[in-house]
Amino acid sequence: MKYANEISRRRTFAIISHPDAGKTTLTEKFLLFGGAIQTAGAVKSNKIKKHATSDFMEIERQRGISVATSVMTFEYRDTLINLLDTPGHKDFAEDTYRTLTAVDSVVLVVDAVKGVEEQTERLMEVCRMRDTPVIIFVNKMDRDGKNPFDLLDELEAKLRISVQPLSWPVNMGRDFKGVYNLFNKSVLLFNPNQKASDEDLIMLETIADKRIDALFNESDAAQLRSDVELLEGVYDPFGEGPYRKGEMAPVFFGSALNNFGVKDLLDTFVEIAPRPQARPTSVRTVEPGEDRFSGFVFKIHANLDPRHRDRIAFLRICSGRFERNTFYHHVRLDKDVRFSNPYSFLAREKNVVDDAYPGDVIGLFDTGNFKIGDTLTEGEDFYFTGIPSFSPELFKELINKDPMKTKQLEKGIRQLTDEGVAQLFTQHGGNRKIIGCVGDLQFEVIQYRLLHEYGAACVFNTLPFYKACWITGDAQSIDTFTRFKQANVVEDKDGHLVYLAQSEWFLNTERQNHPEITFHFTSEIHKKEQPVK
Repeated sequence: MKYANEISRRRTFAIISHPDAGKTTLTEKFLLFGGAIQTAGAVKSNKIKKHATSDFMEIERQRGISVATSVMTFEYRDTLINLLDTPGHKDFAEDTYRTLTAVDSVVLVVDAVKGVEEQTERLMEVCRMRDTPVIIFVNKMDRDGKNPFDLLDELEAKLRISVQPLSWPVNMGRDFKGVYNLFNKSVLLFNPNQKASDEDLIMLETIADKRIDALFNESDAAQLRSDVELLEGVYDPFGEGPYRKGEMAPVFFGSALNNFGVKDLLDTFVEIAPRPQARPTSVRTVEPGEDRFSGFVFKIHANLDPRHRDRIAFLRICSGRFERNTFYHHVRLDKDVRFSNPYSFLAREKNVVDDAYPGDVIGLFDTGNFKIGDTLTEGEDFYFTGIPSFSPELFKELINKDPMKTKQLEKGIRQLTDEGVAQLFTQHGGNRKIIGCVGDLQFEVIQYRLLHEYGAACVFNTLPFYKACWITGDAQSIDTFTRFKQANVVEDKDGHLVYLAQSEWFLNTERQNHPEITFHFTSEIHKKEQPVK
């Protein structure tokens, strides 16, 4: 392989969690260890995110939220890490879902007090769709929360994945004393409000080591030995195989706010996390070690810099070497395109790069040529598969307030839905436009951007739909169904037929009455949809 050295030193992963589980704090600690930032609080103050968030909108300034995935690159132990920090707010969940298609592994943050929450379960479903390797970090161990054994059971039951603790806490809350690392047989002592350092790490030969008795009181030492004996009896020695296949998730315990247990996690991540992986396409599987370049767009965002009406397409490189000022083949448009100023994102700054390799995420200036899922190659015609569109939960009809601005409205809503801000459905056989979103805040964002970026004023009328289901089956059955259910059948932007169910009862009734038709909750771009379970 021509680029074997570059590929082997790269790790690309996303941090995901339910809001307020501590994802942003953990991201900050990773960047501190990697030397990308020097002071705590830089992430929360948005200093390193300005290049990756649309902070031009009054909505964002008022509510203090981020609608964009931040891309941050840093080096740690001779490893180049591409970290994608995803939005925690559930109204922007689709951005997170698509980001997961661009990474090779995931760190999932779970709140030790609240346990597995709704958004955590939904994110894990996406990881399972792609068998993405997951490491779980149980955060906030310095607070009184759920029993660690109960948490393990909850993780397995709700996330439907086998788990294996690689570290284990000594007490929690006010009595939290530290963690024992089952992976490398070491103890890390916890000192509240102090940064954990290598000097705090005590290497042991076994859990029977007498130094444990000197570190903890008799009761805590006995409990730790009892817990570890039980864990080692229940779990086999850790193997990278099941983790890399997405069948088992290693679990770490710590406190991101206190920077405790984070280095344990990061050191193990560098050691076991997969390198850039092969990617399925419509024609064949593309290996990262191939000489010829290929990559796909997983996110598009306009106006990253409020001073310039720019539009950036985020490209995950899958094979070969990307070079600046080189022509590449845009498969969907069947034309060659060149980029003079591709960006990489290095913590505080976005820098023009001359080249990039598999695993890297770069930003390309877009003049309207890109849609999510688009593929660039060195001439071969294929597209990468598996980028999901999920069923929205809220539906509203788009009403144009100014008929003189119809063209601007059409262009604006088309471009915004190309970005993945929301899903656009058109009445089957008509022109009625219906917008589907995950949360109400998305409609505010769309309305604001249509007015300020395209000069098109609109309002939304709420529609009484419960779920969008993509429908597949033989042509005659689909034709009959759409004729009888014309008021509920729409087309998505790619021309796929979608049934809008008014309620769960209506949906179940249609499924029973039409067994020859399959109803799907997700539609993967250029790929066979996942059936409803």
